Amino acid sequence: MIGDHGSIGSTARELQDGNRRWWTENVMSYDWKDKSGLQRFSREWFDDIDRRLLHGSRLFNDRANPFVELMDLAHVEGKRVLEIGCGMGFHSELLRRAGARLTAIDISPTSVASTRKRFELKGLEGDVREMDAESLHFPDDEFDLVWSWGVIHHSARTGRAVKEIHRVLKPGGEARLMVYNLEGMSAYVTIVRHYLLGFWRGKAIDELLWRDADGFTARFYTRDSWRDLLSIFFDEVEIAFYGHDADALPLPRRLRRPLLRIIALERQRRLARSRGSLLFSVAGKSADQGRMTGPSASRSRAWKFS
Repeated sequence: MIGDHGSIGSTARELQDGNRRWWTENVMSYDWKDKSGLQRFSREWFDDIDRRLLHGSRLFNDRANPFVELMDLAHVEGKRVLEIGCGMGFHSELLRRAGARLTAIDISPTSVASTRKRFELKGLEGDVREMDAESLHFPDDEFDLVWSWGVIHHSARTGRAVKEIHRVLKPGGEARLMVYNLEGMSAYVTIVRHYLLGFWRGKAIDELLWRDADGFTARFYTRDSWRDLLSIFFDEVEIAFYGHDADALPLPRRLRRPLLRIIALERQRRLARSRGSLLFSVAGKSADQGRMTGPSASRSRAWKFS
């Protein structure tokens, strides 16, 4: 019997059913510690959760909105863009306002309804659908960009999702993906807190990690293991670490908040980038790759992270 989280012995179908159920019942609203109190799915509620998300992301770079750079919004106008895991629609709105021809999907009907409501309230148009990233209902070579922030590591078969992402990308397109970092501060804290006791209770490290994370299940990757998976399909892969307050200063929240006030913001960013809990990757499908499933010898461009 599966509870609030998956288990190592669960089948892929059980895990994916659990993922759908968990994300349908648990809204990603960024107010776990301090509830918003606003009417859910109202214009004011969306504005509040957006503010919370941006505050939590402020160490990624020095922009007021760090996703402008991470999503490369300056170059999405007129492009066919697929967002995997639209959640409450914050990234969907950014992409659409930047001129992308957007299709956004999510495994959760709650997230699909929320993103559609956001677009209705803000007068935006977009194609928002309920769909599983492991089985994308799109033709080959359909999208210029696939964006996914903190989603596909929750999938029962992340490798299958990566294969599908590669398939639907046009030659010359790119995937911008974030997954959890096994070498990041949050993973180390979990291992220190739980592993010795968990080992004697027969718990695997993977299971301990995902039970300490959000979602029904979650995988954590090292930089090398994530690069290896992406390189099965993509010709070019660039990876960087990003992190939050707790990565910069891994202390209880009540202690961390006052101490962060006396640490320069740029130093906080450096600390978060050196041991951040997020792995962000840009993976390119070469222009001559077509439907190849392995890396080609062509390397037409490179990405640099600030």
